[in-house]
Amino acid sequence: MTRTDPRAPAGDRHWRGSARLAATCTLVFCTLSLLVDWDAGSLTLPRALLWLTLSATLFAVLLPHRVSAGPGWLAVHTTWRRQIVRTDALVAVRQYGDVSSHLILRDAHGGRLELDPRVLAANPLIWHELDTGVHRSIERGTLRHGADVLAQLGQRIDDETARAVLRASGLS
Repeated sequence: MTRTDPRAPAGDRHWRGSARLAATCTLVFCTLSLLVDWDAGSLTLPRALLWLTLSATLFAVLLPHRVSAGPGWLAVHTTWRRQIVRTDALVAVRQYGDVSSHLILRDAHGGRLELDPRVLAANPLIWHELDTGVHRSIERGTLRHGADVLAQLGQRIDDETARAVLRASGLS
């Protein structure tokens, strides 16, 4: 959980496993669809290209967003683009949804990103970088909306961490 170089960005430690799962599901789908079409005797070059295109689309949908953070910044890499905000210059933080909630962060430089809060709960180093940047934004007076959202999220993350520690130690 510790980084060897303090300047190195903190990354999502579960991303590789999720990306591997997405690739496996895609490969299984592609293989099975080609085998079924071949067994039916209807596999042609256009149909094979269709199955490969559908498999590539499935991979793009299943591939999780890659989240990384460093001193004063937070980035989300999607399949098509990279979103980045300056956490030390946040202007607004909003949380939408209850069942599958997501955070929307905006900074003073026009940066905007969407983020699943579960990534923050699963990656303490990313949460620490965001929390440090939020405190700087509050000190500088740029964060005008959403400090309460992040305080509630921090409380929930701390509660989950405490429960996990108690469970691991056998006290609960």
